[in-house]
Amino acid sequence: MNVCHYDKRMDFFYNQSNSQTEDDWTGTKLILVLCFGACCCLFIFASNLLVIAAVIINKRFHYPFYYLLANLAAADFFAGIAYVFLMFHTGPVSKTLTVNRWFLRQGLLDTSMTASLANLLVIAVERHISIVRMRIHSNLTKRRVTFLIFLIWAIAIFMGAVPTLGWNCICNITTCSSLAPIYSRSFLTFWTVSNLAVFVIMLVVYLRIYMYVQRKTNVLSPHTTGSISRRRTPIKLMKTVMAVLGAFVICWTPGMVVILLDGLNCTKCGVQHVKRWFLLLALMNSIMNPVIYSFKDEEMWRTFKKMICCLLYKRRGHRPSRMSSTVNSTRSNDTTSHYLEEVNNHSPTLKKI
Repeated sequence: MNVCHYDKRMDFFYNQSNSQTEDDWTGTKLILVLCFGACCCLFIFASNLLVIAAVIINKRFHYPFYYLLANLAAADFFAGIAYVFLMFHTGPVSKTLTVNRWFLRQGLLDTSMTASLANLLVIAVERHISIVRMRIHSNLTKRRVTFLIFLIWAIAIFMGAVPTLGWNCICNITTCSSLAPIYSRSFLTFWTVSNLAVFVIMLVVYLRIYMYVQRKTNVLSPHTTGSISRRRTPIKLMKTVMAVLGAFVICWTPGMVVILLDGLNCTKCGVQHVKRWFLLLALMNSIMNPVIYSFKDEEMWRTFKKMICCLLYKRRGHRPSRMSSTVNSTRSNDTTSHYLEEVNNHSPTLKKI
């Protein structure tokens, strides 16, 4: 009969799995890593708050795509919270943690990662609906978008809590993994395979959407009037989404592969030597997303600058005018409407879709 060890501290499980916790996380190296992590987390908090505030303030962003983008920023903000919690519960401190505290530490990381992945999947569906109908924004109602956002977080919280609910190795130590001493190897295998499968599905979907947009834009170009930028609006949105997806895959795939190897009980793969570097790489994803929004979306960058200038003016006792923002927003909406009218009027093929 298996014996459960809920009353043990983490040093018991680390010793059973031969996991390294002290050798690489002491002295100057630990301090440098923690300082670097702290700076990254501060940037994550500030930049993703800017993204959320921009979507709330700028009326041009009051569409399903940008609501989901703001939710992705919220997931990155949550990831920053998870990393801060990890910094205070890592290194030599890991062995002194209780089982429940360690579950909380890992659950926060799993929840943030799942929230980002689920959000990207929902954005893929939203983009597919929009592009197939040749619209810049989908006609999803605010109620449906709100429901999708709640569903994303419900799934993320559930996946983060699965090991706590029973899929762990506390009652069967022989099945414990090396990287996560109280996680069952079967759970790690399931978690990584499902995430990698979603990666592949999203890559295929986005590539098909991108090819579809390029093909339709090339067909419409000789028949539509107006500026080139007006016709390239859907492609710009797709490039932003694909850049975000690409950054997510690059930052998370190496860590997923390492966890999968550990789940498959690969004792000769040296997963202990690279796990911390890949964790830092995953941290970089939450930093890269706001940067991508800034460089790929000109309106987002202008909104960032206006908000920062507004904060600076308030500190100096000035009150900037909002007239320019209103004019830009109105012009943008007129441009979008004009583009859609041209598409509908000059493309009989699309009217059949």
